[in-house]
Amino acid sequence: MTTVLVLQGPNINMVGTREPEIYGHDSLDEIHAAMVIHGADLGLTLDFFQSNHEGALIDRLQRRDFDVAIVNAGGLTHTSVALRDALLAIDRPFIEVHLSDPAQRESFRLVNYLTDIALESIVGQGARGYHLALDSIARRPGPDRG
Repeated sequence: MTTVLVLQGPNINMVGTREPEIYGHDSLDEIHAAMVIHGADLGLTLDFFQSNHEGALIDRLQRRDFDVAIVNAGGLTHTSVALRDALLAIDRPFIEVHLSDPAQRESFRLVNYLTDIALESIVGQGARGYHLALDSIARRPGPDRG
């Protein structure tokens, strides 16, 4: 069975209450609960990790106890070379997900340190984006689904 790490960056724990017009009304727990159901239907095992601390996210990635990741790096998408380097170093494929479409927001969000190394980027789909990422992983051949 393929194990998927769902890595959530800074402030993602605030979805549902933080700017719901941008990020939606579902809480992170609700998003994750729906993902568990959808992942099980696809034969995927999910493990969730959220942190507001860059080093904790990197430490979690370096455990390498997963086959593929879904990464919503939040604001670190636009600032963290260290997170990018960690994603390259662990040699695990990942899909980048953003609830909103950063390219349609402030100009500083046009910088993205992850998109060119991701299998794909799913943006602007709200919580549905995570389900689309799971669907994409399930369609991929091979043990690591990369």
